[in-house]
Amino acid sequence: MVYKFLHMAGEDGLNADSARIVTRSWRVILTYANQLTILRMLFIPCFVILLIYGYPKAATILFLLAAVTDGLDGLIARKLQQKTVLGSFLDPMADKLLLTAAFIVLTIPSVPLILHIPTWLTILTISRDVIIAVSVLIIHLQTQHSNFPPSLLGKGTTAVQLLTVGVCMLANFEASLALALFPAVQYSTLAFTIASGLHYAYRSVRIIASYQVQGNDPKRDKNS
Repeated sequence: MVYKFLHMAGEDGLNADSARIVTRSWRVILTYANQLTILRMLFIPCFVILLIYGYPKAATILFLLAAVTDGLDGLIARKLQQKTVLGSFLDPMADKLLLTAAFIVLTIPSVPLILHIPTWLTILTISRDVIIAVSVLIIHLQTQHSNFPPSLLGKGTTAVQLLTVGVCMLANFEASLALALFPAVQYSTLAFTIASGLHYAYRSVRIIASYQVQGNDPKRDKNS
């Protein structure tokens, strides 16, 4: 579709060099890895609709496909050297949107499921994400600091949250096993969520403190 547009634009007077530049830009942005990430984002409304309208098994399959694309996009980006700035934003955004949508829908009692995520756990996980997002925004606006790599605790939290969703979905296939696993999974998610939230708060305080020290450094003021 993009190439057809470029061809039509070329016929209307767009020179060949400009067309090649735009085409190259699209190829750089829409790498195979980024296309998989965008596909995962498109899965989210389909996943929610399937759950709400009582097709949990189909929703489970779609969730598994989304998980596969999550692993593939990172692998492809590394193997084909297709890491992009857009991808660094889209990938965690897609993961967070998928998890948030899953937690919210799996918490609603009226959704026809065998196992639901407790309301308190959903509120806690979403509150943590909102607090972290607001903190990152404030730090960036105040200090221009823009490097916020995920911590090991943060990655662990994402993993146990995915496991929580996975066990809830498993209940639609093997209820007894899922019901036996879920207490341990939900409290593991609780522990990781609190620990990672506190760790992010600690890192935020350190970042702000380091910038304050730099701002009050007399040698820095003299050199400037």
